[in-house]
Amino acid sequence: MSRGPELIITEKDNAARRIAEILSGGSATAERRNDVNVYKWGGKRCIGLSGHVVGVDFPPEYSDWRDVEPVELIDAPVHKTPTQEGIVSALRTLARNASRVTIATDYDREGELIGKEAYELVREVNEDAPIDRVRFSSITEREVTEAFADPDDLDFDLAAAGEARQVIDLTWGAALTRFLSLSARQLGNDFISVGRVQGPTLKLIVDREREIRAFDPEAYWELYGDLSKAGGDPFEAQYFFRNDAGNEAERVWNEGVADTLTEALAAAGDAVVDDVRRRTRTDEPPTPFNTTAYIRAAGSLGYSAQRAMSIAEELYTAGYVTYPRTDNTVYPDDLDPRELLEALEASPTFGEDAASLLEREEGEIEPTAGDEETTDHPPIHPTGDLPDASDLDDDEREVYELIVRRFLATCAPAAEWERLRVVALANGEATAIASEADPVAALRDPDEAEGTPELAADGGLRLKANGKRLLEAGYHEVYPYRSSDERIVPDVEVGETLALSGRRTEAKETQPPRRYGQSRLIEEMEKRGVGTKATRHRTLEKLYDRGYVESDPPRPTRLAESVVEAAEGFAEHVVSEEMTAQLERDMQAIAAGEKEYEEVTAASRELLERVFEDLTESREAIGDQLQKSLKADKTLGPCPECGSDLLVRQSRAGSYFVGCDGYPDCEFTLPLPSTGKPLILEEACEDHDLHHVKMLAGRKTFVHGCPRCKADEADEADDEVIGACPECGEGAASPRDGGGETADAGGELAIKRLRSGSRLVGCTRYPDCDYSLPLPRRGEIEVTEERCAEHGLPHLRVHSGDEPWELGCPICNYREFRAREEGSELQTVEGIGEKTAEKLEEAGIAGIGELKSADPDDLAGDVDGVGPDTVRDWQAKAD
Repeated sequence: MSRGPELIITEKDNAARRIAEILSGGSATAERRNDVNVYKWGGKRCIGLSGHVVGVDFPPEYSDWRDVEPVELIDAPVHKTPTQEGIVSALRTLARNASRVTIATDYDREGELIGKEAYELVREVNEDAPIDRVRFSSITEREVTEAFADPDDLDFDLAAAGEARQVIDLTWGAALTRFLSLSARQLGNDFISVGRVQGPTLKLIVDREREIRAFDPEAYWELYGDLSKAGGDPFEAQYFFRNDAGNEAERVWNEGVADTLTEALAAAGDAVVDDVRRRTRTDEPPTPFNTTAYIRAAGSLGYSAQRAMSIAEELYTAGYVTYPRTDNTVYPDDLDPRELLEALEASPTFGEDAASLLEREEGEIEPTAGDEETTDHPPIHPTGDLPDASDLDDDEREVYELIVRRFLATCAPAAEWERLRVVALANGEATAIASEADPVAALRDPDEAEGTPELAADGGLRLKANGKRLLEAGYHEVYPYRSSDERIVPDVEVGETLALSGRRTEAKETQPPRRYGQSRLIEEMEKRGVGTKATRHRTLEKLYDRGYVESDPPRPTRLAESVVEAAEGFAEHVVSEEMTAQLERDMQAIAAGEKEYEEVTAASRELLERVFEDLTESREAIGDQLQKSLKADKTLGPCPECGSDLLVRQSRAGSYFVGCDGYPDCEFTLPLPSTGKPLILEEACEDHDLHHVKMLAGRKTFVHGCPRCKADEADEADDEVIGACPECGEGAASPRDGGGETADAGGELAIKRLRSGSRLVGCTRYPDCDYSLPLPRRGEIEVTEERCAEHGLPHLRVHSGDEPWELGCPICNYREFRAREEGSELQTVEGIGEKTAEKLEEAGIAGIGELKSADPDDLAGDVDGVGPDTVRDWQAKAD
């Protein structure tokens, strides 16, 4: 047996760093092996993987899409190959002489599979070293220390479940993706992707869109008035009647009846209180966060499902929260809420709230519990290891606060509300006028009426007001994410007369069902058994990446609808939620040791073969349907020159533009912004009948609007000159002759609007001089009187939002931006890289100002490998 160091393997580098710090007591140091961090202390080494460092794939002979029929992939062999060569090589080197190996990957199906992959890599080079498995739900000193003190064995059944998912997803995804892409002749980067979980999820989104389109709105009317005590503030009351079943109804479904009731309400001078009811309601605190509930709460703060999980994983790895992939909504018995509250008491942000909860008696802190209880991980909650203010960025800080406050809320008392309901009768001539209306006609389905509605009581038209007042704030004191708004209705007594004013009738329509928001969609997937807590947010992200959905809430593109329609018509299993839910149950059975890996993967292949029997017979029809939808997703509207369709196209260089489908007979084009990928919106331009375009660019996504409007605006806009061009304007030095004015002096800098919608500061001698500086796309640009001492240009101010942005000198602003991007102001100059910048800084040149004022000959003598002409060239390009 080897007597080398003990080796610890984690799932990621930041987890390795954290665990090494804990186990070494802070003495671990880092070294590089194959460009991979290895942490060492005493007789131990710790290396972090990068998730899966080994991937499953088909042999190379199956890689050519045109030579291999998609159906052949169903029974093709699957092999494992390293996907992270550097990490695999470093792991093998460390494992070869290891005396013991401990696998400390995440404790779930995916983590167990990653651990098994590491196990196999170790065994390739070391057959003798014992291999342990440790499991923990948070990377804190207590949990990590306890886990390493009591190691376990790798769970090969759980790993086999993960491996089955991997192989099934590969086979289904590759075979179906190739079939649809080849059928539609859509290859390259824009291939048509589909998978085992993607299909049913896409159908959920498309089905909801169909419901919205099929929805037929119905008109109805609601009546309101304002009641007030003598000298008091008015409060809103709503008219209601008793329907055919004797229940309250606010909506009047007939316009004629609504008009009569409006006249009746106008004839009422005041209202007499007929009924007053008070009751208290207990508002229970929320239950602990599982993954789905956390994603929903983070979504209310504006985070996508993918972003929410990414932040939670970073907080987990840093040791601040527990593992974020969990179905559990019940805290384990070994969690002492008082102990965790005492730890949070030291936080400047949460200390006061934690202290207020600790003031309760010992037995009064009983955390809430949800319906789901599992034994693998606890609900998501803070660990008690508190971050410093500098440890978290703004997003991490906001999400961390959400998680902490959810824990505080689960330990807080319930809130108590007082609800006050007042019913008043408005009479005068109201009752008599109301009696002229047909009460049955007020119903939504008058033909189905089982009795006669009462539009008015004996004492007049019924008006109700509902108020609520917070008696005990309870958990709302520590959890501001649920509304605690009050609606005040004053104390009144039966028989009291109230003034009636502000009478109004509102015409409304029934609304279609709402699109699923990201978090609501993930909840629906969970309810139907589609995907897992670890994969649902990634599935949604794939649908965005492949162009199947856009916006938030997700809206399906025409391609998405076509894929679902093709599957429904020719291969129902592709979008069947029951099929994918059954496969999830099968994988759970593998994890429990109730089914074998081979049994489940073989059954999946048999099902896929039946799917392909249906698909192959309809290949041409499917291809035609998909091609039409692909074109529809790129169509903006009619070409103004020939009437053909204008389409979003991509040049050979990769940029997007609008071109005519009649090309080459019609060469009409319009530019699009260079940033982002275009997405065509439903909204269309009234002037040109072209759909608006959104440019998808991550957090910089923006709506471009009508491409023709943008081009016309640029054609009509005059350039606004602001000063001399530093490259060819009066007094500009020529980099070619070491000084003097340029041969074609006279260029000026002007604010320009481009036909693509962008704005810049550029030279008036373009294209002979292509000097330019970017400007923000949005906001009104004001040229101020203040001028830059260095460049002589006016400072610019951008009016966008509440506060104007002082952009300043455009040259200085762009230099500062480049310095932030490059890490050094000197690196913003063309020709100066990181190492050259370091040499210049050693020679006393810290920034652009020093570079421009330096003597070229002297500086060249101080910096190795740099000549005077090179320095002059840099000085000329410094602006």
